[in-house]
Amino acid sequence: MNEPDSNEFATMALELQNEPDIEQTLDRVVQYAREATGCDAAGVMFLYGRGRIETAVTTDPRVAESDRLQTELDEGPCVRAMWDEDTFLVADTESEERWPAWGHGVAELGLRSAIGVRLFTLKSTLGALNLYDETPGFFGEDDFEVAEIFARHASVALAAADEERGLREAIGTRQLIGQAQGILMERYGLDAERAFALLRRYSRNYNIKLRRVAQQVVDTRSLPASDDRPTEASRGT
Repeated sequence: MNEPDSNEFATMALELQNEPDIEQTLDRVVQYAREATGCDAAGVMFLYGRGRIETAVTTDPRVAESDRLQTELDEGPCVRAMWDEDTFLVADTESEERWPAWGHGVAELGLRSAIGVRLFTLKSTLGALNLYDETPGFFGEDDFEVAEIFARHASVALAAADEERGLREAIGTRQLIGQAQGILMERYGLDAERAFALLRRYSRNYNIKLRRVAQQVVDTRSLPASDDRPTEASRGT
């Protein structure tokens, strides 16, 4: 394998950040990770709130099975990369002594070498980048360093993509609520504040998210018949 130079890493970083959404960013991350190290398989695990770990993307179903074993056994290079905030190299899964149960299970899948790299920003741990090969002792020190450099670029791109998706959803919700307010203002002669109060009251009383209430108003141009007129409190009279 030829180690990528700084220009190649810069190109990878730019292309990762230009992907239109987080799903395509993930696909490109594992594609580049395989190309950068020449390994057989790669995947990304995401860490969610309260310690929930999920497989986000893989190039091989065996990677997803390795993820499952790691989360069930709470051992292996990828989960430890997240918890211990480090990078771990496994020379041979069959003789791995730190995580023998996981190592035995993964060796039976035909994956004999592995690297687990933490994906993170200054604020939080995002997950782990996981690299595998069928050959024992496949990864060397150069691969270790390449994986860490690539993971840093990937972390920035994934964090930006995730933030962008959240930002788009937030903007979309605000726009939707604004449309619903306008419909209620026109229909009931309310001002913006009282129209919003009506949406919020319906959301609270019926335990429905505000976005869904707003979407219903936009789609039908009214609230359901059971609540199809504002209260006196909403009118402010």
